[in-house]
Amino acid sequence: MKRLVFSIAMIICFGAVKAQQKVAWTYSTKKLADNQYEVHLIATPPIGWHIYSQLTPEGGPIPTSFSFNKNALITLVGKTIEKGKLTTYFDKNFKVDVKYFEGKADFVQIIKVKGKLKTNLSGEIESMICNDRTCMPPVTEKFNVLLN
Repeated sequence: MKRLVFSIAMIICFGAVKAQQKVAWTYSTKKLADNQYEVHLIATPPIGWHIYSQLTPEGGPIPTSFSFNKNALITLVGKTIEKGKLTTYFDKNFKVDVKYFEGKADFVQIIKVKGKLKTNLSGEIESMICNDRTCMPPVTEKFNVLLN
């Protein structure tokens, strides 16, 4: 009976530790002009973990990617740009140069809003984090950023 209780406790503890290893996302906007905004999608992985760049090549780990929901009041201007401490290295496991961010990564999308109406930018983010020993499976999260 003690072994069973110990085994169950270990499984619960291991699951709780695994569940804590995820990216914390925060969102903000900066008004550039009357109808133009920078939308910041900021990723903060747990200490010791890193998140992959959108520029990570095929054959490597899952790159961070963004899909934006259609909104007739919003036009995307260019591609989502990245800011942060970008590291590139050759990964022997994937056999490609991978690109990832140490610490926070700020993904910035510039948008234009038609008219002076309040609206929102929403969509999904797919990302994957790893440390020097293991990777977590890719996760997809929804986001919604209000624009004034």
